Amino acid sequence: MPASWRRAALPVLVLTRNPSSMPYRRDVEGLRAVAVLAVLLYHARLGPLGGYVGVDVFYVLSGFLITGLLRREVATTGRIALVAFYARRARRLLPAALVVLLVTLGVSLLLLSPLRARPVLGDAVAVALYVGNYRFALLGTDYLGDAAPSPLQHYWSLGVEEQFYLLWPVLLLLVRRARRPAASLAVLAVGAGSLAVCAWLASAAPPWAFFSLPARAWELTAGATVALAAERGRQLPSWLATPLGWIGLLTIVASVLLLGGATPFPWPAALLPVAGTAAVLLAGASAPRGGAQVLLGRGPLQLTGRLSYPWYLWHWPLIVLVPEAFGRPLPPVGRLLIVLGSGLLAALTVVLVENPVRFARRLRSPVRGLALGGALSAGAVFVAAGSAAVLPPVDAGPAVPAPAPLAPSARAATPLPARPQRSAPPGAEARVTSTIAQAVTIRTLPANLLPSLEQAHQDDALPFLDGCNLAFLDSRQPACGYGDVRSPTRVVAFGDSHAAQWFPALRAAAEQHNWRLESLSKSTCPPLDVPIFSPVLRRPFTECVRWRRAVLARLASERPALVVLGVARHYGPEYTFRVYGRAWLTALGSTVRQLRANGSQVLVLGPTPKPEFDEPDCLAAHPRDLARCTPSRALAVNEQGTRAEQAVVQAAGGTYLDVSPWVCTSHTCAVVVGNLLVFRDDNHLSTAFTRWLAPVLGARLQRALKPTER
Repeated sequence: MPASWRRAALPVLVLTRNPSSMPYRRDVEGLRAVAVLAVLLYHARLGPLGGYVGVDVFYVLSGFLITGLLRREVATTGRIALVAFYARRARRLLPAALVVLLVTLGVSLLLLSPLRARPVLGDAVAVALYVGNYRFALLGTDYLGDAAPSPLQHYWSLGVEEQFYLLWPVLLLLVRRARRPAASLAVLAVGAGSLAVCAWLASAAPPWAFFSLPARAWELTAGATVALAAERGRQLPSWLATPLGWIGLLTIVASVLLLGGATPFPWPAALLPVAGTAAVLLAGASAPRGGAQVLLGRGPLQLTGRLSYPWYLWHWPLIVLVPEAFGRPLPPVGRLLIVLGSGLLAALTVVLVENPVRFARRLRSPVRGLALGGALSAGAVFVAAGSAAVLPPVDAGPAVPAPAPLAPSARAATPLPARPQRSAPPGAEARVTSTIAQAVTIRTLPANLLPSLEQAHQDDALPFLDGCNLAFLDSRQPACGYGDVRSPTRVVAFGDSHAAQWFPALRAAAEQHNWRLESLSKSTCPPLDVPIFSPVLRRPFTECVRWRRAVLARLASERPALVVLGVARHYGPEYTFRVYGRAWLTALGSTVRQLRANGSQVLVLGPTPKPEFDEPDCLAAHPRDLARCTPSRALAVNEQGTRAEQAVVQAAGGTYLDVSPWVCTSHTCAVVVGNLLVFRDDNHLSTAFTRWLAPVLGARLQRALKPTER
């Protein structure tokens, strides 16, 4: 470490060192640095895919340090002063956490639409009450694949630690009079029970396995076990401790490099970083010459480790909110600047917030320290809850009638009867286009919008809810049959989520005509044989390839009467193919010919018009000026690509259905039709809108089936 750097860093380094009786270990600080750097680079999409295991390293370190401090207190005084312990934790953790929380809350209110800001306020209340991890578990948050994460989502890990800090001293207090083997057995029992819970929840309820303390406590107890075995660790001979430490460090690095978004986590993959961290800590107890602490004790890692806590707090809100300020995703250079900028904020937070509170003489009284923590938490809850109360509702206009039904028996936004009219009446499609022409002139959001803006992002069709639309890591398609199971006429919807979005209309048509409907879909997986890379998983999308091949083999065997192909057309170049390009069109023609060779009729649904924005968010921000959210047809629909697809499909013996006239005029696309919301996000149609279109889609399906229908 250069002398100039050492002098500049000295105030931070000295002020952040814990003046406790526990011996200072440079390898612990170095491990903090490794952990936070892994998380920072992972979240900024600048580093290895397994960087999220940095949190697991932190858990082991926390269990080790807290148990070591409590063990020393018992050895010295014969007791554990719970109030003093909680007061120290409050002074250490809460000031920085709540400052970042309140700043993030304020910036979110400025940058996010009311629709997106309101859930953040709920997150803030939960975080301030130290139960944010359970809120995210209840919401079913996918930490490794959430497309629109909360700027407070990273507080989940602090919730786990704070809950551990609350309960762990009480457990140690209960076993303090027992002999050391009994105490160690109690710790091991808690860890083993938690590990069993983690393994069970990993398959039964993955969000709870990821976010909850019962499923994560084993990682903290692993560190606690090392702390209880510290004396034996100091007795390790150098010839054993040195390789053990290096093997542990290499295991952590390997888990960062080898794990990824497709890895089931935390069970069993978290065993790798947890075991590696425990090995480094155990080996470091004897401080062997040439051990891993030689690397971990380097000056830059020591400085990074001491900034790790506020750096972790600041980086995630910036990663989520800065692109909102610019209105677009940031390039790698921009994301790197966010990481560096959050490090600067971390240093300022240490000097201006953490240390003045942590080392204030007036706050050394346990009662005052605890009172400070309670006051800060209560204040944060009050601000977050108060902000939710005063956040203005969407300024919608008066209620309006639902759009006129397209068939005598159809009712807008309600399920169709089992046996309505067998086809759309003449002129139904003309009524659709005239209704759309009127809809693009609407300027005010109706008060009776269906679905409401608050419900729009959860307005999923049934295949998204019953497991028939597969998620990223799934490749086995379950049996997903609907309608008349005995019907000789089988209709299959096959594709990505844009096939599943049409399910309400497809199911209504199946019920009208007594067909059996099957929905076979997988998110972000086109049904065409194109090489695909997943930006979410950050690797080749092998699950998509396996699923696609399995479904095509199944269709070749079962030979349904009609296959409806649905696919999004907004895949970007990061997926390693170009929509409407030569490979795309070749694969489309090949798929249609393959299905036709099986004896099935094929109907290819044209592209759903693609807005520039998330429409519910945009409408929430501009409820009295819908023109701000209305996409032009020229930007929403690729006319040249649509014509190229139509020619390829027809040449291969299939039928092509251009659905854009059901959404757009020749110039503009509708976002609200009557009281129906057209788009539930930035590319999917709402269930209410597709249900309204059921008669015209059903007529098109019936027409496509005529060559084989008896």
